[in-house]
Amino acid sequence: MRTARFTASIAVLGALALPVISAPGAMAAPSSALVSAPASRPCDRLGPWVIGTKAVTIRSEATSRSTARGVLYRGHKFTVHKTHGNWHYITDKTTGVKGWVSGTYVYREVYMCLD
Repeated sequence: MRTARFTASIAVLGALALPVISAPGAMAAPSSALVSAPASRPCDRLGPWVIGTKAVTIRSEATSRSTARGVLYRGHKFTVHKTHGNWHYITDKTTGVKGWVSGTYVYREVYMCLD
């Protein structure tokens, strides 16, 4: 019974290691392929701004001690007008409230190409 388990474990590990062993040769692309690639692909662009937590306070100034003007909840649509340090001046499209939000909780999605 132990020999069968050991043999099966070795076979599984070997199957998992095979792509890793053959990957370096497969990843090398000819120099002509790099030149012919388009300069800008649709998936290279930045995605929409999103909220990375349940809610973010919209502030009157770019500091956590300033007056709260409103709240952005996950899923709200908003526009970022400018950035100062780790703070973004935004407009909440749902309520029209303008103010500053911390960049710790607000970020842009990044698209990834799988080709």
